[in-house]
Amino acid sequence: MPLRRKFASLLAAAALVFQAATPLLAQQPDQLPANAPRIEVTTELVLVNVVARDKNGNLIRDLKKDDFTLFEDGKKQQISTFDFENVEEHASAGAAEATVSGVAGPGTLLRSGKKAPPSLDARDRRLILLFFDFSAMDPEQIDRSVDAAKKFIQTTILPADLIALVSLATNMRVDLDFTDDKTKLLASLSAYSAGEGQGFDNGPTGSSEGAAETSGSFTADDTDFNTFSADRKLLALQSLMQALGKLPQKKSLVLFSNGITQSGVDNQSALRAATAAAVKANVSIYSLDIRGLQAFPPGGEAQSASLHGQSAYSGASVLNDLNSNAASQDTLATLSSDTGGKAFFDSNDVGAVFSQVQKDSSIYYVLGFTSNNPLKDGRFRRLKVQVNRPDLKLDFRAGYYAGRDFEHLNRADREQQLEDELATQLSRVDVPLFAGSAFFRQDDSHYYLSVSLVIPGSQIPFVTEKDKDNLTIDIIGEVLASAKLPVGRLRDTVKLAVDSTRQVRRKNVQYNTGFVLSPGSYHLKFVVRENQTGRIGSFETDVQIPDLRKTPLKMSSVVLSSQRTPAASKKSAPNPLVRDQMELVPNITHVFASDQHLYLQYEVYDAAKGKNPAPAPSNGAAPAAKDAPSVKAPRDSVRVLTSIEFLQGGAKIYESKPVVASEVTAPERKAIVFQMDLPLQSLKPGLYVCQVNVIDDVAGSFSFPRLPILIREPLPAPAPVPASSSR
Repeated sequence: MPLRRKFASLLAAAALVFQAATPLLAQQPDQLPANAPRIEVTTELVLVNVVARDKNGNLIRDLKKDDFTLFEDGKKQQISTFDFENVEEHASAGAAEATVSGVAGPGTLLRSGKKAPPSLDARDRRLILLFFDFSAMDPEQIDRSVDAAKKFIQTTILPADLIALVSLATNMRVDLDFTDDKTKLLASLSAYSAGEGQGFDNGPTGSSEGAAETSGSFTADDTDFNTFSADRKLLALQSLMQALGKLPQKKSLVLFSNGITQSGVDNQSALRAATAAAVKANVSIYSLDIRGLQAFPPGGEAQSASLHGQSAYSGASVLNDLNSNAASQDTLATLSSDTGGKAFFDSNDVGAVFSQVQKDSSIYYVLGFTSNNPLKDGRFRRLKVQVNRPDLKLDFRAGYYAGRDFEHLNRADREQQLEDELATQLSRVDVPLFAGSAFFRQDDSHYYLSVSLVIPGSQIPFVTEKDKDNLTIDIIGEVLASAKLPVGRLRDTVKLAVDSTRQVRRKNVQYNTGFVLSPGSYHLKFVVRENQTGRIGSFETDVQIPDLRKTPLKMSSVVLSSQRTPAASKKSAPNPLVRDQMELVPNITHVFASDQHLYLQYEVYDAAKGKNPAPAPSNGAAPAAKDAPSVKAPRDSVRVLTSIEFLQGGAKIYESKPVVASEVTAPERKAIVFQMDLPLQSLKPGLYVCQVNVIDDVAGSFSFPRLPILIREPLPAPAPVPASSSR
């Protein structure tokens, strides 16, 4: 009796250990089940800021909603929302630290989390964000930018102004959230140093003509790097707009920069995304070229070396400098004009930008409308606002970019959509996705983590062409270590072309992959997108890969399967599920039909070796259980016994014949590979507990992992497709 109790406790402990080591369907708690009802409401409200002035330039305060008429691409729109913002009525700034919560510290508008609702009361307040692009500035330009901002804080700031500081050097950081505390603003500005610039300036384009004379004879082509540098700045602006979009009031962003140079059309996508995000967030960008008024001497500036070639004598160098300067200012001008702001170039009066910001955001009207154009084609739509008083002049932005649905996304945007979904905290579950994992040891410090993704065929909208169901599925995923560092990544596109007579909608689409990892805790997230309607599904879970060096019996996961397929030759990863040119397809749901076979695969590592010599079976077959005690293990050989049991309601329903392994079948991994094949015809449909018994007879160690399985009735055969009659 004591021995039986001890054996039962070992079984329970083994089951708990295996469940903790190999989570199959441990979906995140914040994800809804596939059959849960979901209600989605989408609204496309476009906001337009309008500043009205009379002939003398005085601001108008008494206009009403009915006084305005708004057109989009020449078509009249119905104004659904109307608001009047009068910053001049704000007599004082109130407390010394007017942030979201009324106190200093995190949790404010820019530093709040993605799920945290904004609580900043910006009514009749002027929100100004100072964005310092230090990535390509020289020390003199950095000092000039900081001094201009300090002068504005000390002399020009008004009680209604809330100022925030953001800088971009090696990375973008929020240095100070919205506040009107001059002391904190000046302290944060004083923390900027001339060493913030980190060498992200544009380099040469490969031609030595007009380049600075150096000791090297080769001129590198930095075109690709310049493209990356411009995208980096534009994407930083775009990410900042997402935080500013939490408040409906008008926001003004003062961009301190020494220019952004585009490389042809390569940066157009990032520029378009940045301007569209600014318009959606109701942000006006005021670009300030901190270089000021420049002179371009033919031989180059004093701090530069002499030039190559004859460009200094033919005027080509001056023309090249002028073109380069105009190209770097063109992007800044586009950001300002498309967002309703203004650009300040070729002027040493850097304080004019602050006066313009305060002037434009003192008194303004906010018109909101829902476009009567339902197309989401991403095109630019021009806006025009009229007022019923002919003596007034209106200032408003020229238009906005419409949203784009999946059908109108280009290749770059579709790829960015997957990247954004992979990084988001609130995943989409439009397409049901399930995942399972299993680990196998490669060596003492590396393990192969097999991952299987399953999509129900009923959730995939196949397109029938030429008697085949066609579809492409994009898959992206990553593996994060315990410190949230990426250690594995997957990106693939799967093309499916299945005969329609196979009724693919009754089956599942499964994708198998794997990663080589070290022992530890990992977080897996995968995103799939079917490219017919653009629906997206995601799955994430935590996986623990144990360090088997600390366990008595070193054993891998147990993989259940009902299918073996020929292995794909293109796979280069050391997949333990591939043996003898056949790959075992994991069944992550553990649901089998009674007319199928149950295949099991698991491995035992570093099995103990025996000392008594004895001949091994000549035919290579494993001896039966009754013969096992009479056969002695050869010298330096192993002896591992295994069998499979099916339990139901605490009773043993079925037990397979024991299999004895006396040699290492995978010497490169010191592994004994067990592949079991069990027909299920003799088992009645129902829920079972599959117990795998593994005993190292030489070492005296054992393990008894358990897995639940469901055996169901076989599906009826599909009805034959009637042949079409010909005339």
